[in-house]
Amino acid sequence: MALKRIAKDAVIQGMFIHELGGSWMDHPFWKPRFLLDNTRDLKRLHGSLLKTVVIDTRKGLDVEDHVPAQLVPDPPPTAVGTSTREEKPKPITFADEQDRAMRLCSFAKSVLADNFALAKQGLPLDKPLLDELACGICASLARHPHTLISLTRLRRADEYATLHALGVSALMVLVAQRLGLPQALWERTALAGLLHDIGETLMPEKLLNTPGEISRIDGLLLQSHTQRGAELLANVGIDDPVLRDVCLHHHEQMDGLGYPENLPGEKLSLLARLCHLCDVYDALTCDRPYNTGCSPASALSDMAQWHGHFDEKMFKALVKAMGVYPTGSLVKLSSGRLAVVMEQHSESLLTPKVKVFFSSTNGTPVPQELLDLSRPGENEKIIRRENPQDWGFPHFDELWSGARKGRVSVFA
Repeated sequence: MALKRIAKDAVIQGMFIHELGGSWMDHPFWKPRFLLDNTRDLKRLHGSLLKTVVIDTRKGLDVEDHVPAQLVPDPPPTAVGTSTREEKPKPITFADEQDRAMRLCSFAKSVLADNFALAKQGLPLDKPLLDELACGICASLARHPHTLISLTRLRRADEYATLHALGVSALMVLVAQRLGLPQALWERTALAGLLHDIGETLMPEKLLNTPGEISRIDGLLLQSHTQRGAELLANVGIDDPVLRDVCLHHHEQMDGLGYPENLPGEKLSLLARLCHLCDVYDALTCDRPYNTGCSPASALSDMAQWHGHFDEKMFKALVKAMGVYPTGSLVKLSSGRLAVVMEQHSESLLTPKVKVFFSSTNGTPVPQELLDLSRPGENEKIIRRENPQDWGFPHFDELWSGARKGRVSVFA
């Protein structure tokens, strides 16, 4: 058999981990499946709270003859109507997922930079590493839907090229989940987001970072990144028509006024429409070398006015996924206090968890307090969004993320 469940202490270096048999809180790994190829990860696994793992003997070592097998049978299914003493695992919070998401961002930065450099030289991409990254993105979003996406906003302006690909990829998977797309398609969706702008590796860097208006000739050159990206994929070992389609058509609009082929919505694939939506949202909310990103709430408000740009069903799914007050938004409460949105409520768009930190009445800081606005009996309500820049809060992002955006990358 290819898949075997074994005790964690029987795991040796060189095995391929197919499944970690426990809750997300019982181990330090962000990857759901990986080759255990170093002693550091082996020690981390042996020291974790896991009891069993499932190995895939087709992709890694089997249980060696000189190592006790310690095969563990699959746990029997619980009969309908019977109770179990095992407590349900606690839901994963933003803070629980934060460390793993930060490490995933660092991994993504390295993988994408290396692969974009390979693409620029016309060399084959490292497909296994890209697949591993796509798998990690899907796993992080399954654990907590907002942590990874929120943290990608903390990129420095000079990290835009690589981490824009990560942001779009994560957003595409999040909306795909909201739309009910089969889980079997999530990793392919993630990969499409990672590679959608690969044609920009062939563009002059100065052109990509030019502020303001550009000449018509430069504009046409920049638009050519869609065709050149689609052609490039086949030349660097990614012969997937779905991924090439996303490269080619992610700037098309539902009203047919996009580029390069002015295709109307009914002629666009689902992933091309999805990538266009997520590409615009990520571009609006993140800093570039020549522009400061706006808040998530402002981006959604602006996009709602762009009639004809987006698939309406997908846009509504994005709004529901991000919340009316997305994580990291500054809001004013009915008491006059200011708070930052920490986490979304799964059932209500209007009652997230917030951290109170400032009095707008007195203009002074107040003791920080975490409020769950969905809790019965909670009298505080959000009355409006605020712009952090209007208040001049230094290091505002630290309030909700614990990480500072600035000279030193949070993904270093």
